[in-house]
Amino acid sequence: VVPFEAHSGYIGADYFKDLARSEEGHFQRNAADIGIVASMDDLRGPTFDPQQVDPLIREFYEHTSRFKLAIVPEWQPLMKPFFLLYKQFVARRIGQANLPFNQEEAQRGVVSYIDTIDFPGEEPVVLRGWVRAFAETDEAIYVGIYTTFRYENQGYVSVGFPLPESNFTATLLPYNHNRSDFLLTSRNTGLAFPGHYLSFFEEDDLTVMNLHTFGEEIEVYIADGRLQADHRFFLGGRLFLTLYYTMQHVNSET
Repeated sequence: VVPFEAHSGYIGADYFKDLARSEEGHFQRNAADIGIVASMDDLRGPTFDPQQVDPLIREFYEHTSRFKLAIVPEWQPLMKPFFLLYKQFVARRIGQANLPFNQEEAQRGVVSYIDTIDFPGEEPVVLRGWVRAFAETDEAIYVGIYTTFRYENQGYVSVGFPLPESNFTATLLPYNHNRSDFLLTSRNTGLAFPGHYLSFFEEDDLTVMNLHTFGEEIEVYIADGRLQADHRFFLGGRLFLTLYYTMQHVNSET
């Protein structure tokens, strides 16, 4: 897990700035060419060879700040009323997991920030955060802490989403997909780590709950010369939401 939590009731787009201040670290937003991972080589393993990935996909992960995003949500009809209640009474109030509800809301536009925190005497970048927010209001959509780790010659991506006094973490296994495409998934891997976890501190003890019913996969690919991603979410094995992303260079006009 990535056990960073929020010690207030609101996370929001300034979470990393506040975290750096409280931990006496140095905060920077959208440093030149910064990415959500330092290198896709860190993910090498039996299921993934970074040399096979399309160069544009690799550029996106290693230099995310070069890109802008557009999101189109597709909710399964039965989930929409439940999410609308969650969005209105929870997500917007805590500034986390505040996903677009429909196409009209998605058309408000999205801004993407890569926030970093480093500490004196540590590696140049210790924490990498990816904040996505609605362009008009800077209201947070997602606030995630992106990490990679290795275990027994296998690389993983682990993303922590701070919550009030707790954390939701998604740990995903990388795959080569359709030759040069990229897949991250927590589903049917046969390994112990991929999955979704809720963690919280009780005094000095970290408690972790494995959320077995939740599943996720992110398929990143090139279609008609455009970089795209299909981000699928499952509950009890059933697909309930797909976020369709289109990513293009910030300075691109096409």
